[in-house]
Amino acid sequence: MAETAETQQVDDSKQAARAERRAARLAKQIGAFAKAHGGAEGQLAYIGQMGTRIVLVGGDGGWGDLVAPSYAVAESATAKAGITMHESFDGEFAAKVRTGPYEWTRMAGIQVGGPSNKA
Repeated sequence: MAETAETQQVDDSKQAARAERRAARLAKQIGAFAKAHGGAEGQLAYIGQMGTRIVLVGGDGGWGDLVAPSYAVAESATAKAGITMHESFDGEFAAKVRTGPYEWTRMAGIQVGGPSNKA
């Protein structure tokens, strides 16, 4: 019985270390995004078994996202990166996003009869 408890502790320790490394990598990517876009703000969105989506909006309106394996890892990564976080992707936060021609043609291309993205 003690052997099982020890094995469980080792497994838990390995999983915690793996999650910490993943959070550190994500924080580095978030920091690079913030540096390239004049700062960054974010919002976390749980996407089920896939994990948690970290939505980033740069100071210049550029945007992107990353996926963390869990909500806890996403929270840790954004805390390490030191960015401002929002509870929701509400109007004021969403209004900071700047889209270009690529996004508009992609969105229109999804609609029946919309332009394709073969430009």
